Amino acid sequence: MSDSGIDPAELDADGLAVRREVLGSDHVDAALGRVDGTTADFQKLITRYAWNEIWTRPGLERRMRSAVTLTALVAHGHWEEFELHVRAARRNGLTPDEIVEIILQTAIYCGVPAANSAFRIAQRVLAEPAPE
Repeated sequence: MSDSGIDPAELDADGLAVRREVLGSDHVDAALGRVDGTTADFQKLITRYAWNEIWTRPGLERRMRSAVTLTALVAHGHWEEFELHVRAARRNGLTPDEIVEIILQTAIYCGVPAANSAFRIAQRVLAEPAPE
């Protein structure tokens, strides 16, 4: 590993492939380019466990995983990650209308202020061209 990133060969290959499919290569490359000695082990951990062990399990399709992820991020107020995962949800096949319905659901179960923040972010992201 250099001071300005991580060699993708150091990461779980299957997890890295799923991470790229869900989040997009541009985002993943940028994230890996910011890795340093402080964050390298964390990147290895999330690539292996989140992206390989969880996102590849057969029990849920990616659309459902995206819906669950959006809800969890609203519930905890993780807005930077929420923005990233709105894009990922579109890449995973959720429509803008479905994303709106998910946020409406969170208004009841996570709170109106959280849903208000989520709508503000989603409105901006959903105005962007759909990710490839």
